[in-house]
Amino acid sequence: MIQTDSDSSKRVAYFYNRFIGKFQYGKEHPMKPKRIIMAHNLIVNYGLFRQMDVYLIREAQLQEIGKFHDPDYIIYLSQFMSQNKINFVKEYCSANNESVIPENLLEEFKLIIKWSQQQKVKTENSEFKVGDSPDNPTFSGLFSYCQLSSGASIDCAHSILTGQADIAINWSGGLHHAKKKEASGFCYINDIVLCILELLRVYVRVLYVDIDCHHGDGVEEAFYLTNRVMTLSFHQYGDDFYPGTGQLNSVGVGVGRYYSVNVPMKPGMSDQPYIEMFKKITSRVMQVYRPDCIVMQCGADSLSLDKLGGFNLSIKGHGACVEYMKSFGIPMILLGGGGYTIQNVSRCWAYETGIALGQQIDQAIPSNDIYYDYYSPDYLLHFPIKQNVENRNKTEDLNKIVATVYDYLSHIENAPGIHFHDVPFSFYPDMDEENEDENKEQMDQKQEVSLNELEQELGISNSSKNEISVQSNSRKIYSKSQQQDL
Repeated sequence: MIQTDSDSSKRVAYFYNRFIGKFQYGKEHPMKPKRIIMAHNLIVNYGLFRQMDVYLIREAQLQEIGKFHDPDYIIYLSQFMSQNKINFVKEYCSANNESVIPENLLEEFKLIIKWSQQQKVKTENSEFKVGDSPDNPTFSGLFSYCQLSSGASIDCAHSILTGQADIAINWSGGLHHAKKKEASGFCYINDIVLCILELLRVYVRVLYVDIDCHHGDGVEEAFYLTNRVMTLSFHQYGDDFYPGTGQLNSVGVGVGRYYSVNVPMKPGMSDQPYIEMFKKITSRVMQVYRPDCIVMQCGADSLSLDKLGGFNLSIKGHGACVEYMKSFGIPMILLGGGGYTIQNVSRCWAYETGIALGQQIDQAIPSNDIYYDYYSPDYLLHFPIKQNVENRNKTEDLNKIVATVYDYLSHIENAPGIHFHDVPFSFYPDMDEENEDENKEQMDQKQEVSLNELEQELGISNSSKNEISVQSNSRKIYSKSQQQDL
């Protein structure tokens, strides 16, 4: 059954591109982008997409990514070639005269030679942490994957800033571990930081809330010295759990002191104490900080039965946090994140898409879903959590955490007054010009195939109007106002 709550009037923008789910970190790697496709199929089959404006994700440009990430790191990722391709190019070029080698292969061959000559004791791989461990492998299409994820999160910010949406959703985002010049924890480009930087062009204060089982270290590090962003992370901590940061006394430095809030917990955390503590802390944060916008990372590895996380939350418990943050009635961006039991990740994000729309979904998995068999044996949206799991978080310890956080928050200025000294330039220069620039035309060509595929997937006829959103640069392929035409 789908129940509609009293606040179902929010305008929701949803960003998706089916190509994002076709990248593969590797057969044995726990990160499976396929979960994004699975979540999308549930969103479509539950009919939720009809209540949203649906945008086709575009690729972020290098200049956008460069607002946070190191130029050399971006160049390395953008020019990355898989080892198979390097071997192919080398063999092809050595077997042919340069005059008959296709120009694109010749350029790549020159790049390979250049890298070989420049390699010293410390290779670029080890410097940037890409491909030097099983966590952050190199794979075909790596940079395109990063561009799509980041492009959607940046455009989520624009849909909020321009008043096109009250809530924006990008389940392919939320890659919170990536650092300025290195990959970390399955994350290469930090779409969250890029999203928040764009929001800061207009908003004075942004609140970042992270309910992933792992600490949002990359985002915290990026804003550790500022009071314009408060980072609030609820995560598992201790026993060498990755990434090993996010202790209670990690509160920020300088102007940013007390604007980093960490809520470290032990394994076994269940719904009731988690939600209780979440509401106590976030309500005080909202009261004191009074942000202009909320960016929420909804990592689903805090769910029960996750392959990497140690919490024992249900989908409803996880979703209750999203619902509570929505209740404050300020602009909100929902992003994905971790989650490694993929059928539960897709369930969770479909459920939380419903929450954004003011709908509580409690139906069985639609039998026409192409991933229906993944949800056996019960084929239900809400799966049973583990029983007889020890919650190692004692009530008195949780109360101490809340009291400590309250003490930290008492040191900050209520809704601190910030004067703009430098407003960052837009990521979209010359957007008001009548003629589209070369990058825009290239972006449209890249999206043509995926646009047709997604139209078919959503059941939208070819005659339906497709419009370009001038503000976000993403292609709007379905509008809530079209509902009566379907």
